[in-house]
Amino acid sequence: QLIELTRPVDAHLEHVEFQALLQRLSPHLILHIFASAVLERRLIFLAEELSVLSQCIHAVAALLYPFTWAHTYIPVVPECLLDTVCCPTPFMVGIQMRHLERVLDQPMEEALIVDLCEGRILRAVGDEEEILPTKLQNEMLTSLNRHNNNNNVHTSEQVNALVSEAFVQFFVRIVGHYSSHIKWSKNGSGTFQERAFCKAIASKTNRKFVKKFVKTNMFSLFIEEAEKSRIPQEGKW
Repeated sequence: QLIELTRPVDAHLEHVEFQALLQRLSPHLILHIFASAVLERRLIFLAEELSVLSQCIHAVAALLYPFTWAHTYIPVVPECLLDTVCCPTPFMVGIQMRHLERVLDQPMEEALIVDLCEGRILRAVGDEEEILPTKLQNEMLTSLNRHNNNNNVHTSEQVNALVSEAFVQFFVRIVGHYSSHIKWSKNGSGTFQERAFCKAIASKTNRKFVKKFVKTNMFSLFIEEAEKSRIPQEGKW
């Protein structure tokens, strides 16, 4: 009798397929998309197939773990809601390629527009290369390229674990010291010391990035949860 043991899938990786993203975009472009998402910009993904849009957008959102995208999120935008792209606030949306002309004709703010069919960026803000600290960006690039070079030896679960680990490590390196800068009162409530937190970062380039990141909704929501309990959030360092 053969007994097979399988490692339980991390909850945040359930229904996530990073493979879908890696098959369509170069590691370099994935990092540009990640950088834009981390600073909560406007992201538009284009593809013919609904399943491709859904899988890829779901994967991009999962790259942000342990943080959560806290703005408009529509993996497949119906035709009647195409004017969502005119929204001045952050959004992450998927649109079928047949609507490309209509989308480009909309009076929209700056956005990153990604063509998943051709694996290219159609429109960018222009500073995507400079958002992430260079050293950490290169480390993530190495991790993603390592996967690409061994493309056929990994199962979907292994790919998910490898990719997720690279991005989680980025956050650990950059803001993993957050819990040391929560000041606890006698009644058990915590207050995050943002200034001391940023000051504690030795690297100038890392500090420059973190000063922007702490202003995002996703970081604020994460810290609000952390301030409620002295017990670290499960699975979050």
